[in-house]
Amino acid sequence: MISPAALVPTAGGLVPPVAVAPESTQQAIAYPSLFLLVLIGALVPVVPTGALVSSAAVVAFHQTAPFSMALVFVTASLAAFLGDVALYWLGRRGMTSKNGSRWLEAIRERAPEERLAQAQEKLADHGVAVLVLSRLIPAGRLPVMLACLVAKWPLRRFVRGNLPACLAWAATYQLIGVLGGSLFPEPWEGVLAVVVLTVLISVAPGLWRRVRRTTAG
Repeated sequence: MISPAALVPTAGGLVPPVAVAPESTQQAIAYPSLFLLVLIGALVPVVPTGALVSSAAVVAFHQTAPFSMALVFVTASLAAFLGDVALYWLGRRGMTSKNGSRWLEAIRERAPEERLAQAQEKLADHGVAVLVLSRLIPAGRLPVMLACLVAKWPLRRFVRGNLPACLAWAATYQLIGVLGGSLFPEPWEGVLAVVVLTVLISVAPGLWRRVRRTTAG
């Protein structure tokens, strides 16, 4: 039975408050969902994984549960790492197969020849460090991954370089979420802000390349 003190006054009288799921229930749903979506986004690069991590960080910033921010970081970086490793492994199988593979073709489609050539040059000059930067540059991951495949990097070498890359990526987008959460009192405001910001970050390089082609032509 609801006590009179728990009722919320409205224009229509006193009504029971709206039930809100406790933070523990929200986390039980949120973290597996974040892991799954980031993992899928690493394999099929159409999911805005950066926006997902930043949004999760905004929500975690406003929560009182301990280790919320740490859980977002671990979940996002682990999912990104496993997704990258799985995609690279599938790409290596496609490189050695006579018929190729749809995974390798998907990587090639998102790595134009011009960007692949740039990635190969940087990979030859800087090695593993390029993997870290490729994760932080929008649309930079797949050209570098394809360059590693063309250079016949073994999976172990790719894993060594990809681990710090995923950690840096998760930390960067989580920091964006923390900033959004600190600037806005309501979580939804921060989520909206970081989604807009991360989308702008992701489309800015493509727009800049189009502008350069237009002016050069």
